Amino acid sequence: MDRTAQLQRWLETALGSRDFGITPASDDASFRRYFRVRRGGGQASLIAMDAPPEKEDSRPFVHVTRIFADAGVHVPVIHAQALDQGFLLLSDLGDTTYLGALDASTAPRLYQDAFDALLRIQLASRPGTLPDYDRALLERELRLFPEWYVGKQLGYTLDSSQRAALDETFSRLLANALAQPRVYVHRDYHSRNLMVSAPNPGILDFQDAVYGPITYDLVSLLRDAYIGWEEEQVVDWVIRYWERARKARLPVQDDFAEFYRDFEWMGAQRQLKVLGIFARLFYRDGKDGYLKDQPLVMRNLRRACGRYDDLAPLARLLDTLSTKS
Repeated sequence: MDRTAQLQRWLETALGSRDFGITPASDDASFRRYFRVRRGGGQASLIAMDAPPEKEDSRPFVHVTRIFADAGVHVPVIHAQALDQGFLLLSDLGDTTYLGALDASTAPRLYQDAFDALLRIQLASRPGTLPDYDRALLERELRLFPEWYVGKQLGYTLDSSQRAALDETFSRLLANALAQPRVYVHRDYHSRNLMVSAPNPGILDFQDAVYGPITYDLVSLLRDAYIGWEEEQVVDWVIRYWERARKARLPVQDDFAEFYRDFEWMGAQRQLKVLGIFARLFYRDGKDGYLKDQPLVMRNLRRACGRYDDLAPLARLLDTLSTKS
């Protein structure tokens, strides 16, 4: 029996009825799939998550759902679960993503709401509740760049001096990330995982949440891989978040310049990771839809590297790689 048939049978039991239909709702960069479940009698639709247990562990999703709900943000309600089969039945947060709604007129309100939710999550942070975003995990993410983007996508082999320069840059980025104050980190807090809803935003795809650097989710949001803004606008939004975080007594620096430097360096770590992930999604998983988003990610990375002398070796390597793509 294929997965869709298994899901259909499980839903019959979970809903106590066969009076429903399912249609694809969205795909995921992982092996998860989502279906919209429409029931008879005018009842509200639901979302069924299909996460094959041999490929995806749904327990972290259930765990983080509880943590984020307790923090007072809008996440799906879990109506039924069968973790051994990899099925969850969730409330439906709608089908309008931030990405589909953001423009110059809507962005101020939508980002204000996203800041509200992010601050609630960060204020709820406690050590020992989520996995640590430790050096090993941060470095594994960075290593996706030379393996998948440089090696697989560009077909380029770094020489010894280039490898040394990249390793030195990685060490600097890791030191910065690990020195930052730590909070709950969604880890993909961006326009495809935030839904326009009431209350706003609805938050999705948080199963990989960790306890780590305070600037990480802000970078995910404002240096989004899928939508870009002028630098002056990004700085303005970062200031607005920073002022609210200080007022809320979150552990951000008193000097905005230091906070913005951490924001940009954290962004460089994430952008290197994302370039590697997007390459891996294509070359390993056959998903080519993310390749078109790489130029924006690379542009953000190169701009940040150009502003800091300590990142100049990475900037020079990126210049070299630009001739290989």
